[in-house]
Amino acid sequence: MKYFLILVVSFLSATSVFSQTSVCGNYHRKYCKMDDEEKGAWQYNAQSKSGLFNQGMVSKLRCVIYKNMDYRISVCCETIIGEKVNYKIFDSRTNELLFDNKTADDSQVFEFQSVSTRQLIIEVMVPQGATEKDKHKATNAACVGLLIEHKITDKQGFSNY
Repeated sequence: MKYFLILVVSFLSATSVFSQTSVCGNYHRKYCKMDDEEKGAWQYNAQSKSGLFNQGMVSKLRCVIYKNMDYRISVCCETIIGEKVNYKIFDSRTNELLFDNKTADDSQVFEFQSVSTRQLIIEVMVPQGATEKDKHKATNAACVGLLIEHKITDKQGFSNY
């Protein structure tokens, strides 16, 4: 009986995760893309995520960035009032605030260059506002996408001395 109960709980958990995935699926791949004149320069990073968020909800994602790489982080949300999602980027070791989009005119895109390999924590907060109607989710919930892209840092200055 104990094993049956564990099996049922596992099935329900998997179903819940699947239903969240099916509602928002690859939202970040569909809606966070940027119009980039340098086709192929940026590469998709597998640490990118999509999720179903209640309005006002805060969620954190840990990601690893590597030395000598450029990164572009794009955040998007399906609220009708706009795609303004608040996010902050912290150094996971020191908890130092590295970026806050509220101080950057609510920019939904942040590009930076990494001078060392380290872990970051990206904290995302979904704003309050009306959302698109969808029979698969509550009216106070919204799909959020976090698209992380990377490329090798271009050499600068004198490359041969």
